Amino acid sequence: MFVSDKQVAERYGVTRPTVWRWVKADPTFPKPISLSPGCTRWKASELDVWEAARRAA
Repeated sequence: MFVSDKQVAERYGVTRPTVWRWVKADPTFPKPISLSPGCTRWKASELDVWEAARRAA
């Protein structure tokens, strides 16, 4: 399943610009996938793995 930047922001209780800052600043944060021009999404499974790694750290 793919999720939008808005959905990622809602999932973590942050703003959309914060999500994009994480992409640039945190090398462990999952990279988005460009599905088409103007359509960028994240794999929900990669976000799950990232969350689990953060909890374990």
